[in-house]
Amino acid sequence: MTNHVYIRFLRLPILTRILFIAAGMIFVFGTVIHYIEPENFPTVFDGVWWAIITASTVGYGDYVPLTVPGRITAMILLLAGTGFLSSYFITLSAATVTKQNEYLEGKVGFKGEGHVIIIGWNERSRAIIRSISETKQPILLIDESLKSNPLKFNHVHFIRGRANSDDTLVKANIDQAQKVIITSDQNLDELHADMHTVLTLLAIKGLNPEIYCIAEMLTAEQSKNAKRAGADEIIQTNSLTSAVILNSIFTEGHINSLLDFLGELNGKHLSYIPVQKDTVGRRFDEASAILLSKNILMIGIKKGDDVLVNPTKNITIEEEDQLLAITN
Repeated sequence: MTNHVYIRFLRLPILTRILFIAAGMIFVFGTVIHYIEPENFPTVFDGVWWAIITASTVGYGDYVPLTVPGRITAMILLLAGTGFLSSYFITLSAATVTKQNEYLEGKVGFKGEGHVIIIGWNERSRAIIRSISETKQPILLIDESLKSNPLKFNHVHFIRGRANSDDTLVKANIDQAQKVIITSDQNLDELHADMHTVLTLLAIKGLNPEIYCIAEMLTAEQSKNAKRAGADEIIQTNSLTSAVILNSIFTEGHINSLLDFLGELNGKHLSYIPVQKDTVGRRFDEASAILLSKNILMIGIKKGDDVLVNPTKNITIEEEDQLLAITN
């Protein structure tokens, strides 16, 4: 039994062991001084108080041993107890510094919930974090190449590791996360970057099938695989870039208007919404006026696989259509 307790004691963290030893010594010396000089130390508590003050070298002087045995006890306490108390505070300081370094280096797991996980550090990630931070939502960044948190002053929790590793995702508390945004790895070529994204999606969905995942893809071929892997939304960066470049070619000098439009969407939502009952069977211009009264700006219609942006006003909205609109 004694050996079992000793083994369990050895398995405790060193900070806890030193604290137990120091507390035990203070209690023992406080009790001993009470029995040696009961007139100067009327209770055990008075003895323990004196032992703490003496071992910490504060020395208030309210309790002082007067006999030779009492002073010898004080000398032993100073030689033994002070060392353990000093070791405790030194170990405590070292543990604090180590914990802070581990936090900055991405070695500490996240304990919160409802957070957004962003995978990959690049300019896109920086812009996304800047926008999300305004909402005060917890943000967690996962990256393997960084050596420390690049945004240590922005309340962004950083975890260093491979995003397709279960250990890294568990550290990120993937079960309690609200959303995952996977950015393409800029250190790989397009095909391998997309394959890495698909592998990351499989790992994430394997641990939390219900989490909403947004994946940045570079090739159309791998975008299909990303959909099969469970991506809820796919952003084809190359397609968007090509569209912007083509727009600048055929509308010379108007590229800034498109970028301004995308920038002003911050805080609003450009998405497909279901057809509302009061717009079924109406023309595009009539439905636009109805939705505008509800602070919804309709800019197009999706009919099956065809998307019609700013269609002719005689286009009729049907119940199975989807409306491309900007909402608050």
